[in-house]
Amino acid sequence: FSLGMMSGEDGKMLITKYQDVIAHVTPQDMLKLEDKQMQMGIKPADIKKDVNKVINVLFKGLKEYQWEKPEEGTFLYFLMLENRAMEFKLNGVKKIIKSYRGREVSDFDQLRTDLLIRFHEFQEFESHYVKKENILFPLLEKIWPDYRPLKVMWSLHDDIRKKLKHILQILQTDNSSWAELNREIGVYYFLVFGMIQKEDLIIYPVASETVSKEDWNKMHEQSFEFHFPFIESPAPQEKAEESVSDKQVEISRLDGDIMIRTETGDLSIEQIVLLFNNLPVDITFVDENDEVRFFTRPEERIFPRSPAIIGRAVQHCHPPESVHIVEKIVAAFRNGEKDKAEFWLESKGKYILIQYFALRNTANEYRGVIEVSQDVTGIRALKGEQRLLDWI
Repeated sequence: FSLGMMSGEDGKMLITKYQDVIAHVTPQDMLKLEDKQMQMGIKPADIKKDVNKVINVLFKGLKEYQWEKPEEGTFLYFLMLENRAMEFKLNGVKKIIKSYRGREVSDFDQLRTDLLIRFHEFQEFESHYVKKENILFPLLEKIWPDYRPLKVMWSLHDDIRKKLKHILQILQTDNSSWAELNREIGVYYFLVFGMIQKEDLIIYPVASETVSKEDWNKMHEQSFEFHFPFIESPAPQEKAEESVSDKQVEISRLDGDIMIRTETGDLSIEQIVLLFNNLPVDITFVDENDEVRFFTRPEERIFPRSPAIIGRAVQHCHPPESVHIVEKIVAAFRNGEKDKAEFWLESKGKYILIQYFALRNTANEYRGVIEVSQDVTGIRALKGEQRLLDWI
């Protein structure tokens, strides 16, 4: 049915032909369907074009699927609560636009001002997508055989981000038009409401049935590193009391009993962690098997990271549109063609330098890659010299 829709076959005929299947479709069926398409080589961009049409046809069966909703106070509970809050915000913007009906053009400047405030607020919902990408997706990739549709969802996250950025540009441009703004807002609503639908009808029901309580608790713990958009932030869970033996092991380590000895000095585990986390850069280490093994936690992170990514294939840590670049860098590092790659970009008023370095041992064997990201806004602004301390 889905392949027929994608190839342009008559929709009504397809619905009639597969009506029995359509009536009893489950969220698991949707995942298997999309996963099969990706294994057949169909690109996420092509799947995105028709996925909403397919879901609309299958909506009744998906909506009627019975699943156990999350307990209050759990990771999934707060993700769903954020969706309800976002829906409320989106409907609020609809009311604002409706209040200008008939005078959208004549009062466009005031309408732009009113909408700019609301669409600036929508940037807060970014943390919802970040939590999915950095906490939920890594876990689901490990336990779902049909995990590939998550790549399509990540790609749709990026579409939402781009559309919101474009709308904000329109709202801040004096010579913009209501026609263009209205069109772009319509697309944004289609994307965001569509994403909420995909989460509520497909991803969350299957996750609810396949993720263990222990893993839900771990994800909830990790979520406190991120913002809870449009809802009251919950209080972090109290960690279970450590046993006496655990405390003794930890204390002995902090006392320096376990030391890492190198040709250039000796460091305790505590000193190593402090050193890494106080460098003015984000560092992520991917080993020779292309799996994430370590990341630092500086006070001000540039890109979000969560412990859930440890052990995750680096190819799954990037949206589909940029995976080929990652694979090209890793391949060039692995075969010895290159040792370094650099990118720089502007993001949220900052100038970011992103560097990749190949790691090789003394035998010149490839042992992985480190990604180093740094805010160089202040460095780029330096002029002349400063040889004296200026704390005064």
